[in-house]
Amino acid sequence: MPRVALITGGSRGIGAATARVLAGRGFRVVVNHRFSAQQAEEVVAGVTAAGGEAVAIRADVTVPEDISAMADAIARRWGGVDALVRNALIPFVVTSFADLSWEQLGGKVNAERHAAYLVTKAVVPGRVSRGYGRVVYLSTGLSRRLRDGMIALGTAGAALGQFVRYVALELAPHGVTANLVAPATVGGTMVTEQLTPERVRTRGIHEELIAYVADQEG
Repeated sequence: MPRVALITGGSRGIGAATARVLAGRGFRVVVNHRFSAQQAEEVVAGVTAAGGEAVAIRADVTVPEDISAMADAIARRWGGVDALVRNALIPFVVTSFADLSWEQLGGKVNAERHAAYLVTKAVVPGRVSRGYGRVVYLSTGLSRRLRDGMIALGTAGAALGQFVRYVALELAPHGVTANLVAPATVGGTMVTEQLTPERVRTRGIHEELIAYVADQEG
């Protein structure tokens, strides 16, 4: 039976690339999106044309009802999720600390943790009961490598990192791994869309590493 991978924010950038790589590894792929239905369907069409199986599902990762509906749809179609790639990024403001409001900082940190919490809660219990699961969270290298104006994103990434460590500690005895991948800034993402051209340095996309972690047996 092919394994099933859910990629949140899977319609473009790293998410889309990861969906294609996992499909190439034999996974059935769920391409989650919020407002990018056309791009999601293009990813699905590409996977299908290459001989794989994929479906696009719209869900806002910050809305509990959307997450529950998506999990139910996947369970009905393919029996559940074996590997979760939590990739969807919550919008944020690029600004200095001097101009940063608490709503901008606290809102970003809270939204990222809430989204990670919701999708993890929806997927992990079924994996624990089966004694196998892979969870990969995408964060940002800006939580460690600082850059002007990125305080909201970097702080939220650091908070997500601690969340993942505790989740990993609790799930490991049950055969479920949880890992964090923090790539450098890459093109075609929500991060680069909010930066001026001179502040963007396109790097290699990390989809192969993400897919490896999601597909590992050990």
